[in-house]
Amino acid sequence: MMQAREIMDILPHRYPFLLVDRIIELEPGQRAVGIKNVTANEPQFTGHWPGNPVMPGVLILEAMAQVGGVMLLTGLGEAAAGQLAMFGGVDGARFRRPVVPGDQIRFEVELIRRKGPIGKVKGVALVEGQVAAEAELMFALADPERIGADEPAE
Repeated sequence: MMQAREIMDILPHRYPFLLVDRIIELEPGQRAVGIKNVTANEPQFTGHWPGNPVMPGVLILEAMAQVGGVMLLTGLGEAAAGQLAMFGGVDGARFRRPVVPGDQIRFEVELIRRKGPIGKVKGVALVEGQVAAEAELMFALADPERIGADEPAE
């Protein structure tokens, strides 16, 4: 099991954008299962929606991508040092039920394919055994020192 501090050793995300509380199953580079406890005091619920809080679908996909990032980066071992798993795209996203404060989301992510720095995973978000969301997510592994390096100097 991997707690939030260990996840932060792998991903650059921090509050309020670290959206995974634990990794409870991990086959590095192959599959991972992560948990998010949804609480009423999260910043998105002040505006989405007052009096009827619903977790935005894009944040569900982001949390799913973070679980995928942990899975991909741990599969690289020492080669992952300093690498980022950049979110590259989404295919077939479907939202099946709302996610609300008090829910616990279980994210199950597995590798579909990886070629060089590009990868694709299949993910599902479950609440109480029911599918809340599902999607295929694309990643590009990147060196953060090189992001924006091709931009001309001012």
